[in-house]
Amino acid sequence: MILENKLNITNQIELAKEEERISKLKAKQLYDSGDIKKVKVGTFEGLSFIHKYLFEDIYDFAGKIRKVNIAKGNFRFAPLMYLEHSLKYIDSMPQRTFDEIIEKYVEMNIVHPFREGNGRATRIWLDLILKENIKKVIDWNLVAKEDYLSAMERSVVKDIEIKYILKQALTDEIDNRNIFMKGIDISYYYEGYSEYSIEDM
Repeated sequence: MILENKLNITNQIELAKEEERISKLKAKQLYDSGDIKKVKVGTFEGLSFIHKYLFEDIYDFAGKIRKVNIAKGNFRFAPLMYLEHSLKYIDSMPQRTFDEIIEKYVEMNIVHPFREGNGRATRIWLDLILKENIKKVIDWNLVAKEDYLSAMERSVVKDIEIKYILKQALTDEIDNRNIFMKGIDISYYYEGYSEYSIEDM
């Protein structure tokens, strides 16, 4: 099923390419314009701001809570009836330590509040929480795709593995533009988008 989009594209491959191109340009703009400083760190409002920023030129639902139940493989994300309650709960979760921050991130992943683009927006959100609270960010280039995806899958039951993987990739270069931009490319690669390199755009 092709998602309804503002570009009126009806071909799945073409939509994927345009979504990657446009939203990567927006990710670059988010950082370079300083708009990233407007994000309310660690809140759903902040995540919604990031999601809208990335995808508003493509989808009407950008930044809005999904209105359908969604699943990935055999895993069903939080049902609609629990979304609002779950998001309030996540907002109230502590974020003082690395462990607390990853637990919050895992919960947000289980909720998957948007119709599309959850992973890409939430990884930016995660880095901002880490940056503000423990003065670290993740160098996503050090996190292998298969390791990350399988650990995230298992994090629903146990989060030890994802904590271990992400802890190994922490860096204190929190204002390094290159790490942010490379991180966007890797984040998109996790989701199967690797047509464009952000720095060549």
